[in-house]
Amino acid sequence: MNRSLTQSLHLIGLIEGGWKSFDFEAFREGIEICKLSPKEPVVALLRYEPGASVPKHQHKGLETILVLEGEQSDELGNYSAGSLVLNPEGSIHSVWSNTGCVVLIQWEKPVLFLGD
Repeated sequence: MNRSLTQSLHLIGLIEGGWKSFDFEAFREGIEICKLSPKEPVVALLRYEPGASVPKHQHKGLETILVLEGEQSDELGNYSAGSLVLNPEGSIHSVWSNTGCVVLIQWEKPVLFLGD
């Protein structure tokens, strides 16, 4: 489901696995994306394979994450299904999933990746 958002979009049953029928494409190594909106602010589903990670980055706008399945982690904790994570502009972290997970994510602006 990669579409131009020109009308209201209603997705039913995401927490119960309603996302499983959606089309995902490669995004980063070990992570797939299903974009629900075409441009910023981006709304998407991300599916992490077990062990997948995103390197340290800084947020240039608000990022909102709702964990739908599995567990996502960052330096501040582990977030299981049903967890809501808000990363404000200027915040810095890396992200990983030891178990694999699916998240609903919204970001206002692309992140800035930082060297280690």
